Amino acid sequence: MTGNQDELIPGVPGEEDYEHLLDDYSHYAPPSDGEVLRGTVLAVGPKDVIVDIGYKSEGLVPASQFAAPDGTVAVKRGDTIDVMVDRTAPPVEGYVVLSHEKAAKLRYWDTLEEAQQQGLLVSGRVLSRTKGGLLVDVGIAAFMPGSQVDSRPFHNADSLIGQDVAVKVVKVNRRRGNIVVSRKLALEEETTARKSQTLGVLAEGAVVTGVVKNLTDYGVFVDLGGLDGLLHVSDISYGRVTHPSEVLHVGDEVTVKVLKFDRERERISLGMKQVTPDPWSTAPERYAPGSRVIGRVVSVTDYGAFVELEPGVEGLIHISEMTWSRRMKHPAKVCRIGDQVEGVVLEVKPDQHRVSLGIKQLEADPWTTVGERYSVGSVVEGRVRKLTDFGAFIEIEEGIDGLVHISDLTWIKRIKHPSEVVKKGQITQAVILGIDAGNRRLSLGVKQLQPDAWETFFQSHKPGDVVRGRVTRAASFGVFVELAPGVEGLCHNSEVPNAASRGRDEPLLPPGEEMDFKIVKMTEPEKKIGLSVKAIADDEERSRLDDYHKQASAATSTLEEFMHGRSGPKDR
Repeated sequence: MTGNQDELIPGVPGEEDYEHLLDDYSHYAPPSDGEVLRGTVLAVGPKDVIVDIGYKSEGLVPASQFAAPDGTVAVKRGDTIDVMVDRTAPPVEGYVVLSHEKAAKLRYWDTLEEAQQQGLLVSGRVLSRTKGGLLVDVGIAAFMPGSQVDSRPFHNADSLIGQDVAVKVVKVNRRRGNIVVSRKLALEEETTARKSQTLGVLAEGAVVTGVVKNLTDYGVFVDLGGLDGLLHVSDISYGRVTHPSEVLHVGDEVTVKVLKFDRERERISLGMKQVTPDPWSTAPERYAPGSRVIGRVVSVTDYGAFVELEPGVEGLIHISEMTWSRRMKHPAKVCRIGDQVEGVVLEVKPDQHRVSLGIKQLEADPWTTVGERYSVGSVVEGRVRKLTDFGAFIEIEEGIDGLVHISDLTWIKRIKHPSEVVKKGQITQAVILGIDAGNRRLSLGVKQLQPDAWETFFQSHKPGDVVRGRVTRAASFGVFVELAPGVEGLCHNSEVPNAASRGRDEPLLPPGEEMDFKIVKMTEPEKKIGLSVKAIADDEERSRLDDYHKQASAATSTLEEFMHGRSGPKDR
């Protein structure tokens, strides 16, 4: 052969033509074992799927390898799929038997190894629970240890079954067919990324959005994006919140304000109510003193009831403002939690977050008309409401109490305590002695229902009368003597015979002894009666002396008459 080597001989292919020929006829060579091929679906039958893999023979894949959960075949004509020659399957004349499952697994192994080397996330579906963890489908069944399910102790792993989760590939052993994955690492990576982003924008005063992560008795933990903030129960609402679960639930999205942020310790205090205006700032405009309001009772205490007028604004009805009567023992007698009540605004102090309310103001104050309904000297009836050392309070009508002083309970005896005459709860009559509506005072008397024993005694007795009396008590200067129920007189020591001759400790007149006394002095304005035993003895002595004188005089007269009679005949 002569000439230039680069010259072409007519009819003989050149170098480039040989390359084309190799490409055109290469598909006639059989595919190598383990080689993954890309094929195009030509037809889908009930049992097989015909695939064009670019070789002289078409491939055949069992339709069961594409079965969907509903039983249908999940491929159609024209789809491009991965396949490889299946040397273990029975041959089919005229076709190359292929396997889509083996090709897919081979691709999965490659993908998983690459994900492990580069630290990439992969998606998997949790299939079931197994000993020590979970089975996860990442294209190939992988094992997730229980310690790798979550970054925190996770006690409900079954809740993940059937869910798609992001995981990291921890270990791949193709020879043994083992794959270990971790959801914990995926979550931590995601949390770290979110935390970094959150720290970049977080600052005190910022309004942010988060998700309720956990509820406690004292507040709510909110996930702000890799960082948790505490929303205290007192900062959830301006209204009364006993427990966070009354307002929020796990998973709720909330808008909150950053109240405090310690960047070094990563501690965040949040407020939800601070996102909206404080209702107390405009409370005086809505609750003017004297206006009527309606609210719901949210709390009852010994001293009153708290009424919610609107979320964040509560008013107190003090027990003294519930009724005009003073016999109220406990607010629960008037209202209960949940009741809707009407009241009158008495006072508003927005800086102290206080609204004072009253119920009794819905009705007229009975003291304003007490002077029109009662008069001094009239007899009233009521219940003894309270006893004190100085007297008894009697309620004559709802909200109107009168005081019976201890000195106005009885005429007949001296008493140390009102309980000696009246009992609490007793119904009794009394006489009105005085009315002071301005100071809400009513003076009553019980003894005035009966005539004054002193007045009666002074009308029926006078000095010089002898009366029967009983010695009640002794004093250093004399003894007191009861002359009538409620009437006492004093017999001074000087009015007792032989007082000087008795011993110092020997009573002049023993208590309890009844005897006659002579009234020697009466002073009606001061209710004083002077008595004397000595005067009676003197009167008796004087009477005896008078009788003696009378008898002596009579005897003298008789003797004179007798002597006169004897001398008469001699003279004759």
